[in-house]
Amino acid sequence: MGGDHGDKARVIQVLLFMSGINTLLQTLVGSRLPTVMGASFAYTFPLLSIVNDYNDEAFATPHDRFIHSIRTVQGSMIVSSFVNIILGYGRAWGELTRLFSPIVVVPVVCLVGLGLFARGFPLLGNCVEIGLPMLILFVTSQQYLKRIHSRAHLILERFALLFCIGIIWAFAAILTVSGAYNNVKTTTEQSCRTDRSYLMSSAPWIKIPYPYQWGTPIFRASHVFGMIGAAFVSSAESTGAFFSAARLSGATAPPAHVLSRSIGLQGLGMLLEGLFGSLVGTTASVENVGLLGPTHIGSRRVVQISTAFMIFFSIFGKFGAFFASIPLPIFAAIYCILLGIVAASGITFIQFANNNSMRNIYVLGVSLFLGLSIPQYFAMNISYDGRGPVRTNAIWFNDILNTIGTILDNTLDANHVEDRGVPW
Repeated sequence: MGGDHGDKARVIQVLLFMSGINTLLQTLVGSRLPTVMGASFAYTFPLLSIVNDYNDEAFATPHDRFIHSIRTVQGSMIVSSFVNIILGYGRAWGELTRLFSPIVVVPVVCLVGLGLFARGFPLLGNCVEIGLPMLILFVTSQQYLKRIHSRAHLILERFALLFCIGIIWAFAAILTVSGAYNNVKTTTEQSCRTDRSYLMSSAPWIKIPYPYQWGTPIFRASHVFGMIGAAFVSSAESTGAFFSAARLSGATAPPAHVLSRSIGLQGLGMLLEGLFGSLVGTTASVENVGLLGPTHIGSRRVVQISTAFMIFFSIFGKFGAFFASIPLPIFAAIYCILLGIVAASGITFIQFANNNSMRNIYVLGVSLFLGLSIPQYFAMNISYDGRGPVRTNAIWFNDILNTIGTILDNTLDANHVEDRGVPW
């Protein structure tokens, strides 16, 4: 986009600030589940489209290009936010989710976790000497070391993740200072070193995000349509994450009116993100949903307290920049566990359906396979400039992947009531 490290630091601050605000709204009046709202990868394609459209335009400085690009992102997000608002508060999304039988929820929730497999071991493999120890240490402390003593069980069950991050982060810092990565490839440096974010020196000490801080939004119809597609997908992602969060926290499955309300509020949050100049919209964080499983902490109060830290780190930039120096392979190791837990929580919904029904097996098998196979097709056929194989934003097709289970489940003929599954 042309921005410098200072612009990157400010964008991260805005993302963190809006994530905190939207998380607080969702836990208070939205889904009322212990879910954290975070940046959604569904907005990658429309964002790349906006960036690529300005490749041929001349700007006085790279910063000018950044400002022009992010103002266009703002305009697209403001317009597309009304899609979620209308779907949510117009009850349309709730009516759609009423069609969700247990056999539909299985692929919807599973694909929320499995669909992010590229953020797991492939990212960990960029720096094996950091990512692999993190993975082994996390599994060992969570599943074995906690058995040593009852007090150790209580501490490690809740805080093992923090301890493991601190230990491996310190190990990565030692390797960086000792010169272990002085003569390696650039990609290895970016993945392994703790001093390659360049945010500590560029982040402001105090900066409060405010509306229109980048300038007046720019509205372009061609970009708005791509962002609308991303809004649909983020809604489907959040719906799957809400089902998983309810399952892992011991709550009942969210009813249709709650899902409508939460998606409508997500649209309002996206409107605020467009006004404040966030780079992408937010969705229910799959990683934090997975964290409900090993920690057994399903309290909304805990999540609400965490929003105070998110807002604090977004305003006091130096503190947030310090934590941003954690190498990505450390997070990739965490994703290997947490995303797998989310996918497994989706599988547990199969207990509410008839597992001997060939129709149910058909729906599950086809939905799961296509849910992984179709995005892989697009990933293998994306050109260097970020365009899909049919030269349109592939995000529109991703929406089909998240709803294909619903389409199949409600169009195939069910001869017997027991094939639909038991009430849940």
